[in-house]
Amino acid sequence: MKLNVVLVEPEIPQNTGNIARTCAAVGAKLHLVHPLGFDISEKAVKRAGLDYWDKLKIEEHKDFNKFLEKYNPIENNMFFVTTKGKQVYSEPNYREMEEIFVLFGKETKGLPEDILLKYLEKTIRIPMRPNLRSLNLSNAVAIVVYDIFRQKNFEDLEEISKYFD
Repeated sequence: MKLNVVLVEPEIPQNTGNIARTCAAVGAKLHLVHPLGFDISEKAVKRAGLDYWDKLKIEEHKDFNKFLEKYNPIENNMFFVTTKGKQVYSEPNYREMEEIFVLFGKETKGLPEDILLKYLEKTIRIPMRPNLRSLNLSNAVAIVVYDIFRQKNFEDLEEISKYFD
């Protein structure tokens, strides 16, 4: 399976570093859509990712329109994560999907409203109590990414049983 985590205009370097670490741990490709709220070489980003940067596949995009031109949401298994999502993140059946894109917006504003409306059927949300804005971005990425792998029986991830043989 090919999993793509897409961060659209992330603003907080520590979040991006933590997400990079999650992506490295599961073999997901990290897409960074500019403008970024920091320089990718900043110490805070590198420190959060620790020694995982060399195990990470990163693709950068000049802007969100360029990303959408290259990876058409209609032609790809693409999911837009938003607090206003039409379905819960665990509802899509990821099992039969060979390649999956999961998009997350910037920490302060999320994904652009016009995109969410255009692809409403491809929006997903993480349930939470009402009147709260959202979860931390790196936590949200981890929740969705690991549910996709759970549905695929943790395909391509190391089995823990080898440590107990």
